[in-house]
Amino acid sequence: MRFVKGHGTENDFVILPDPDGLLDLTPEAVARLCDRRAGIGADGVLRVVRTKAADLAADVEGGAEAEWFMDYRNADGGIAEMCGNGMRVFARYLVDAGLAAPGEWDVATRAGLRRVTLGPSGDVSVDMGPADVLGSGEASMAGTLFRGERVSVGNPHLACRVDGPVAALDLSRAPGFDPGVFPGGVNVEFFRAVGERHLEMRVYERGSGETRSCGTGTVAVAAAAALGASGPSEWTVDVPGGRVTVALDGETSRLTGPAVLVAEGETRPGLI
Repeated sequence: MRFVKGHGTENDFVILPDPDGLLDLTPEAVARLCDRRAGIGADGVLRVVRTKAADLAADVEGGAEAEWFMDYRNADGGIAEMCGNGMRVFARYLVDAGLAAPGEWDVATRAGLRRVTLGPSGDVSVDMGPADVLGSGEASMAGTLFRGERVSVGNPHLACRVDGPVAALDLSRAPGFDPGVFPGGVNVEFFRAVGERHLEMRVYERGSGETRSCGTGTVAVAAAAALGASGPSEWTVDVPGGRVTVALDGETSRLTGPAVLVAEGETRPGLI
């Protein structure tokens, strides 16, 4: 199985080129690929498939309008709707592989079409769609209750504001949450303001554990921090793996940050 390894602010992915949709990508295969000791190691898998080759009838409305579909899987093999860092890495791979030209175009996802903007190198911007703040929610960790905002960025988030440095938090275990509120699981972010429209964040992602970054999570915390404010705003969000910017205009959100390809190769027989 051919693969490319890439990351966006150290949120890392195994990219599987499968333009004709021929791979039988089971949850077990994804988990083995993402295993950091017995596999390649990653926070998730990005399968690169043409929308014509993928059965998108139940996956994304309007998918036929985009040439490429980002089939994203979490490290545990579970299917996810959207991944902001993954989208940037996905777009960078398409340009690097000569499958798309630099510029602006749409990618199909299970959360709908996402427009990417990128040059031949450098940062990638993604129109992430609206960040919908749905009301308050709660998570628990090490006996402490954290209150936050439920935010949908095509996938579910709980963005919890904290008073102290996020580096002091213990995210070695999954935060507790109400499955009645989040029946499909939830990504839980902890953030605090460190300056004017400047946030720091850590995240525990469903199906992957704590990751060095989460693109949709950075949009979620920016939307939570901007709650109650009026007018467009741009936020700098620092994560353990680097820095991204999130622009909000009341109608959509735009995520901009690095996308780096680091290696390519083939799996050996018997790995999958």
